[in-house]
Amino acid sequence: MATPTPATCQSQFEQGVAIALHLWPALSLAVQNNWGGPDSADKRDWFAGAVVDLFPDLNKVLAPASEKQQQPSNTTQKSTDDHEEATEEPDQLDIETVLLQVMLDEFEVNVDDDSAFEVAEQILRVRLGCLKGKFDEVDALRRRFEGKGGNKKVVFKKAEDQDNDTDWDTDDDEEVDSDEEMGDAPALVPTTQQPKEKVEPEVDEDGFTKVVGKKRR
Repeated sequence: MATPTPATCQSQFEQGVAIALHLWPALSLAVQNNWGGPDSADKRDWFAGAVVDLFPDLNKVLAPASEKQQQPSNTTQKSTDDHEEATEEPDQLDIETVLLQVMLDEFEVNVDDDSAFEVAEQILRVRLGCLKGKFDEVDALRRRFEGKGGNKKVVFKKAEDQDNDTDWDTDDDEEVDSDEEMGDAPALVPTTQQPKEKVEPEVDEDGFTKVVGKKRR
């Protein structure tokens, strides 16, 4: 099997991050209820770009040695739009912190369970696979997404430019919102506990919506 190009590895990584966020129950609930405003779905797409930007671009990380020698030697590089690029790989805590902060800042949701930790773990597994040119984790996430009725394009938007997006086909023939098809009860919520009526979100004393779940051990 031919070795995938750095561009393919970067594209697969971006797709894996976007799908991981689409599968995050707390974020899906926030988008469904427009807790981030009427553009909540677009914010999720931007969110994926912001997470990807935490990592160095694989086009450069995996570039042949001859090409790396031709690149500028300064440690902090900036693209043509003056966007600062990451130069070091973030750890799981870094990713989890950003996930929680964006949920609070952009969607006014205080995620008080382990789901952000689990999403950060998924993203790291995707990253490690893409660094080796292996996309098993991305394929597994894609199957989960499609299994939940995710038959629309998964969109990734560059964090610095929300008008410049990249998407991948999962099957965009139908225009039904994938969040609606996935239902209000996310995967991590046992089906036996599904309420017949919509449960009102819990709001703390600071006015933020809380997502409460089982603590990790």
